[in-house]
Amino acid sequence: MLNTVLAMWWDARATLTALISIFAVLWFLRAVVMKSRKVVPPLPPGPRGLPVVGYLPFLGTELHRKFEELAMAYGPIYKVWLGQKLCVVVSSPSLVKQVVRDQDTVFANRDPPIATLPATYGGNDIAFASYGHDWRKLRKIFVREVLSNANLDSSHILRREEVNKCIRNVYDKIGTPIDVGELAFLTVMNATMSMLWGSTLRGEEGATVGAQFKSMLVELMVLFAKPNVSDFFPFLARFDLQGIERQSKRISQWIERILDSAIEKRMDMAKEKEGGKGRIEEKKDFLQILLEIKDQGDAATSISMNQLKALLMDVVVGGSDTTITMVEWVMAELMQHPEAMRKVNEELTEIVGVDSLVENSHLPKLHYLDAVIKETFRLHPALPLLVTRCPSQSTNIGGYCVPKGTRVFLNVWAIHRDPKIWKNPLEFQPERFLISDPTKLDYSGNNFNYIPFGSGRRICAGLPLAERSLMYVVASFLHSYEWKLPQGTELDLSDKFGIVTKKMKPMVAIPTPRLSKFELYTE
Repeated sequence: MLNTVLAMWWDARATLTALISIFAVLWFLRAVVMKSRKVVPPLPPGPRGLPVVGYLPFLGTELHRKFEELAMAYGPIYKVWLGQKLCVVVSSPSLVKQVVRDQDTVFANRDPPIATLPATYGGNDIAFASYGHDWRKLRKIFVREVLSNANLDSSHILRREEVNKCIRNVYDKIGTPIDVGELAFLTVMNATMSMLWGSTLRGEEGATVGAQFKSMLVELMVLFAKPNVSDFFPFLARFDLQGIERQSKRISQWIERILDSAIEKRMDMAKEKEGGKGRIEEKKDFLQILLEIKDQGDAATSISMNQLKALLMDVVVGGSDTTITMVEWVMAELMQHPEAMRKVNEELTEIVGVDSLVENSHLPKLHYLDAVIKETFRLHPALPLLVTRCPSQSTNIGGYCVPKGTRVFLNVWAIHRDPKIWKNPLEFQPERFLISDPTKLDYSGNNFNYIPFGSGRRICAGLPLAERSLMYVVASFLHSYEWKLPQGTELDLSDKFGIVTKKMKPMVAIPTPRLSKFELYTE
C-alpha cells in the first residue's frame, strides 16, 4: 500500500515538474518571440520624392517657407529626403524641447556643409565642431575668457570709436539717400575688426586689411548658403562638381594670410614688451587674449593655432554677419511702423538726451527699443532654421524614429509665426515683449516658443557680444538721425533665404540730424 502511495506521489511530482518545465520553456519562447516582434517606431511621415534625388527638385529657394508649408501637410515633425541625406524637420516647441533639452547630448553633434570646413579648419570651431572634449574646451574658453563681462565692457571703447566714426561719416551725406545695410556692414565690421586686433593692425594698414576682409567675407557667406551637390550626395564630394569647396578654400586661404599677419605682429609686440621696448597696454583685443591662452601650455586649457584661427573666424562670421543683418531688419520694421519709431525716439530722447551720444550705460534703460529688437528677431530670426543638429545615435522624437546621422532642422521661423502660440503673429507688435517678467521671453532659450539664438548646449556662444553690439549700433543710428524713405519709394520687407536670411532688397533712407550740438557729429 505504501509503495503504491509513493509511486502515485512520485508520478504526480514528475508530472508537475514536467508541466512547470514546459510552462517555463513556453514562457521563454513567448518572451523571445515578443522581443523579436517588438515594435520599432516608424520614421516620421513626409512627402514623396523622386528616385535618387529625393525631394530636392521641389524645395525651391525659400527653404524656411517650404518647410512651414510641409509642416501644415505632415505635422510638426516630418522627414524629407534630400539626395542621399535623410532630414527631419521639427516645428513645434514641445518637440524642440525634446531635441535641445530632453536629449540635448544626443543631438549636440553637427553635420556641417562642406563649404564651411576650410573656413573652420575642418570643423575646429565652436559652431560646427562635433560635440566632445575639444568642443567643450573651446566653448568654455570663448565664453569665460574672450567674452567675459570684463572683456566685453573693455571692448566697448573700441566699438564706440568705430560707431561714432560712422555717425560722423553719415553727417557728410545729410539729405542724400543712404544704403542702411551697407552702413550697418561698415559699422559692424569695423567694430569687429577693432575688437579682433584693434591694437595690432592700425592706421592705413588696418583700413586696407579691413576692406579686403569684408569683400572676402561676403563671398564666403554666399558659398555657405549655396546648395551643394557634394552635401546631398557624399559619394560625389571628391569631385566637387560645382567648385564650391575650391572657392571656399581659396577665400579661406586668403583670410588665413591676414590672420597670420596679425598673429605675427601681435607676437612681435609681445616680444618687445618682454624686452622692455614696448609699453604695457591696458586694453586687450581678442587676438591678444587668445594668444595668451594658447601659450599657457596646459593641455586642459590651451588651444592649437588652428583652433585660435577658427575662433577668430567665429567672431567675424557669427558675430558680424548676423548683427549686420538684424540692424537692417530692425531699421526696416521701424520705418514701416512710424508709431513704433516715434516711441523709440521718445525713449532715446528721455534716456540719452539730444545733447549727447549713446553710451553703454544707457542700453539697459532702453526697454522699448529692446522690445522692438526682440519682436524683429521673432519675425526675422537671423538663422530661421538655426544650425542643423545630428543625433549621435538612433533615438525617438514625438513617437517617431530619428536614425543616427539624420540632419535635423529646427524651424524657428515657423514657430515664431505660429498662430497657436502668438496672437496676430504676422503683425509687428513690440508691446508683446513688454511684460512684467521679461525673462519669460528673453534670448536664453528656456522658452521654446522663442529661441532666435537656439537653446541647449549649442545655443549661440556669441550671444552676449551680439546682444550688446546690436543694441548699441541700432540705438546710435536712431538717436543720431531721423530716417525717412526717399519720396515716392515703398519699403519691401521680403527676405532672401540663406544660412543668414537677409532682406531681399536693400533699404535706402535719408538721414536728418537729431542731436542739438554740431560738435557731436564732427569731433
